[in-house]
Amino acid sequence: MNTQELKQKYGIIGSNILLERAVDIARQVAPTDLNVVINGESGTGKEVFPQIIHQFSARKHGPYIAVNCGAIPEGTIDSELFGHEKGAFTGATEARKGYFEVANGGTIFLDEVGELPLATQARLLRVLESGEYIRVGSSKVQKTDVRVVAATNINFYQALERERFRADLYYRLNTVPIYLPPLRERKEDIHLLFRKFANDFAAKYRMPVARLNVDAEQVLINYYWPGNIRQLKNIAEQISIIEKTKDITAEVLLKYLPEYNSRNVPSVRTDHMNQTSFDNDREIIFKVLRDTRAEMNELKKIVYDLVAVAGGKMNTLSNESVQLINRNYGNGSDNLSGTTGITIHSPAVHGNTKDSQVIEVEETLSLQDKEIDMIKKALRKHKGKRKNAAKELGISERTLYRKINEYAIEE
Repeated sequence: MNTQELKQKYGIIGSNILLERAVDIARQVAPTDLNVVINGESGTGKEVFPQIIHQFSARKHGPYIAVNCGAIPEGTIDSELFGHEKGAFTGATEARKGYFEVANGGTIFLDEVGELPLATQARLLRVLESGEYIRVGSSKVQKTDVRVVAATNINFYQALERERFRADLYYRLNTVPIYLPPLRERKEDIHLLFRKFANDFAAKYRMPVARLNVDAEQVLINYYWPGNIRQLKNIAEQISIIEKTKDITAEVLLKYLPEYNSRNVPSVRTDHMNQTSFDNDREIIFKVLRDTRAEMNELKKIVYDLVAVAGGKMNTLSNESVQLINRNYGNGSDNLSGTTGITIHSPAVHGNTKDSQVIEVEETLSLQDKEIDMIKKALRKHKGKRKNAAKELGISERTLYRKINEYAIEE
């Protein structure tokens, strides 16, 4: 079965190149026994792909179990996945098989796998590596032969950086990655999906089909769609039921998109295989240089204005003004003069253009000093709250901790 036939069988609408690629990978990997991770935002239709992989695999006659890991409380997740013995905990009145035991010989789909507790992740890693697991409250090792397909809407790279997901489990699970693009990256498919949903609901509720005019189509395409296909389907159903006039205008459609103006902004697309991050020294240096240039331009203006007020004489500036400049822009010295830095030409005094005075403001050229200075400013601004300071600097908390320790910055 080719990709187009597969899409038709499973009701996958659209011709976006990223969507086509995802379907093609699922078709090719299905006959193998490799583990698969499906990554995509909530509402992008990740639940369809494990079914494709199972139905076109050698395990298609075995069990298929879908588990929403995010919906199971942390205290019972181990029991749900691996089973428990009678009396293992309060309320365990009898022994119970877990999903890995029930799915033996088949496929288990772990939706929202990124929500698993770290202790459960360690148990899952053992299953993937050796096929072994232990029921809660037991010491007997049991075996299972299960293919795992996982899905998540979290950013794995950020989760690994924050140590919320085990790196060894990630690399064991992520043998073959499949990426599902959000709806805003599939603009050419949005109208097709709406039309499909509108036709389905018209048939379901026995009413005329809702149709969008040209302006409404443009609104639909430009919307950010934070809820992706799920949100689009809900809106199509609301319009089909509520609107008596089935010729939908942009004004009518906007009533169902309350966040249109705030969410209809250009989005920076980050490739799932190469996540953009400031968690490296080079990016920090670039940010420091950009911010330094902005600060130096501001410094020029401040010193120029101060010299103008002082009549072009540097020695008439108040000590408070000098300290203010040095504290905010200098390297801690109380001396504004130096051999390197910014050269500022003060205005002519009393109309004498020949008496213009040249003032050189010393400026440290060390990137490390600038980086330390920016970290201190961010910590002062946010009163020592590292999480907020890291967000202000555009780096992760972990990177900020490392920098504080590396530079011995006192908070």
